[in-house]
Amino acid sequence: MNTTEQKLPLPPFTMETALLKVQLAEDAWNSQDIDRIAQAYTIDTEWRNRTEFINGREEVKAFLKRKWEKERHYKLKKELWGFRENRMAVRFEYEYQTEDGQWFRAYGNELWEFDENGLMRKRFASINDLEIAATDRIL
Repeated sequence: MNTTEQKLPLPPFTMETALLKVQLAEDAWNSQDIDRIAQAYTIDTEWRNRTEFINGREEVKAFLKRKWEKERHYKLKKELWGFRENRMAVRFEYEYQTEDGQWFRAYGNELWEFDENGLMRKRFASINDLEIAATDRIL
């Protein structure tokens, strides 16, 4: 693998680099730039997102396209829960609005595993949605 496929910071993570990695992920997802987001994952990345199993960058791109066609006005906040060497646990919440105008807040946890080049090779997400009123938005 060439260095153009590195995604800094690299493991093993310190508190400083783990916090930075989480912030960079939050920023990328809030950009909703599908290509930018996909470049943070290995070519053969493995995901579990709710009940969906996703394999590889191309499936990640297709997933994100479908996601943001349904989840409008998306805003995400991530928080580092813990880390060790090349793995992290992250909690998150995000808000979005459906086509019919209903707002939701989603809560969840992710487990991340990175390769030696800082690319995420595994992402396992457990997510719950809560219907909210527009006046209850916090993000």
